[in-house]
Amino acid sequence: MLTKDYVCGMQVDSNDNQIMYRGGSYAFCSKQCQERFQANPHLYVGIPGQKAPKQEGLSVIKQRRLRLAQPLSSSQAKTLSDALQAMMGIQVVSAEGDSVAITYDLLQATAEQIEEKLAEIGVQLGEGFAERLRRAFVHYEEECEIGNLEVHKASCCSGHRS
Repeated sequence: MLTKDYVCGMQVDSNDNQIMYRGGSYAFCSKQCQERFQANPHLYVGIPGQKAPKQEGLSVIKQRRLRLAQPLSSSQAKTLSDALQAMMGIQVVSAEGDSVAITYDLLQATAEQIEEKLAEIGVQLGEGFAERLRRAFVHYEEECEIGNLEVHKASCCSGHRS
C-alpha cells in the first residue's frame, strides 16, 4: 500500500522506513526524511486543531556560507556541489575557490545532515578536506554568533550631537 512521506511528499510503500508516532504509522522514502520527521514531528503533522507548517505549504529557506582555509580545485568543487545537491532539500550549491554557499529548505534537511554529508565528501576528496570542511562549518557558527553580538547604532540617534 502506498502512503505519503510527510517530509518530502513522495509516495512510498507504507512499510518503508516506518515509525509510530501518536498512535499513527508513518513511512518515509529515506533515512533523511525519517530523521527529519523524528526530530520535529509537529512541523509535519501539526497538533489537534492546528496545521503544521509543512501542511500549509511553507518552506524555511536557509543559507550557509563556508570559507575554507584552502581553496577547492574545480574538480573538487564539482564533487562537493554534486554530492550536496543530491541531498533532498538542498536547493542551490555554489562552490568556488575557498567559498561554499549552500541554500536549503530547513523542513527537508538539517544542519546536522549537511555536516554529515560534508564529512563524507571530505573523505572522498582526501588531502585533509574532511577536517577543512568541518572547521569551515564550525567557523560559520562562530561568525553568526559574533554577528549577532555586534552593537549597531540606532537609526533614531544618527545626526544628533550632544
